[in-house]
Amino acid sequence: MSDILTKLTYQTFQQGKNYFGIAHRTLSGRLKEMISPSDRQIKPVSGELIFKLQQRQNNLNEIDWQDAERGIYPVSLLFDNPWEDFFKYYPIVWLDLPQIWERNKQKNYQDFSAEINTQGYPSYYVQNFHHQTDGYLSDLSANLYDLQVEVLFGGSADAMRRRILAPLKEKLKVFTDVSFNQLRVLDIACGTGRTLKMIRNALPQASLFGTDLSPAYLRKANQLLSQIPGELPQLLQANSEELPYLDNYFHGLTSVFLFHELPPVARQNVINEAFRVIKPGGVFVICDSIQLSDSPDLEYMMHGFYETFHEPYYRHYMTDNFEERLQQAGFVDIEMQVHFMSKYFIARKPN
Repeated sequence: MSDILTKLTYQTFQQGKNYFGIAHRTLSGRLKEMISPSDRQIKPVSGELIFKLQQRQNNLNEIDWQDAERGIYPVSLLFDNPWEDFFKYYPIVWLDLPQIWERNKQKNYQDFSAEINTQGYPSYYVQNFHHQTDGYLSDLSANLYDLQVEVLFGGSADAMRRRILAPLKEKLKVFTDVSFNQLRVLDIACGTGRTLKMIRNALPQASLFGTDLSPAYLRKANQLLSQIPGELPQLLQANSEELPYLDNYFHGLTSVFLFHELPPVARQNVINEAFRVIKPGGVFVICDSIQLSDSPDLEYMMHGFYETFHEPYYRHYMTDNFEERLQQAGFVDIEMQVHFMSKYFIARKPN
């Protein structure tokens, strides 16, 4: 397939996912107003803002294509989609919506099934983030998560995740005396393992590691990662505030969509731990939500995010100074990027 045809196919694929996300959100919103109407008045998004968002999404897709074209990761990764999970679990996404709406209406933010053991977790973690059934502590939640996030971001969640790969690969080049199969990379709060799968495609010989608090999400990650070629990443259940690794152990660390779900003290603790376990010269790449400082035109949507979805720490996150936090931990050469609805921090541990 020629590059032009492949690019056109990719653009059509992304556009199709975007239209699907819009259709899902529109239909589910109308159904919600019929079944569980809300007293809260939702201000419609202006045409100007919709146009800006479309431009940002198009720019994200263009960069995604360019990174694949220059070999940061294989072009096939652009078309990677969990179709089996989609057909199996998408109907359950709809069946789960009434519970989510009722939980939202009742402001019941710590609602867990009787069989879910919530003991031993940090209090900030025992939440129904996004009003999700059983929070992050059930197999059902793990099976639905990637589908829900893809719908939320109009099919662009994976494209945003992939933006960590170029800076990660570039910054790892500093280790000129280390062979590819000796590189160690840790993804903290690895969730269902989708980011680790992408890193495996970009760094096929590296030793990969992942930690997460949720045993259910680690089971899902193990299921996903065991299906791809290469050494199986080592997964551990662990709190990112207390990583179970030696000092100066990893050449690179990544974190995707973690920090907006942490209270301020925990954010700093995780950054401090990241600094501890990274080797001198190593890189820490963070992907998370946009903030007010870089996207003031989207302030209304950011406020709507934590109000509509249960995101108890997002309001503080919107104005948190991550550059200062990284510097406080000891990181240097801090770079920032913004792509669509996500923001990136790339930081180095000094030699």
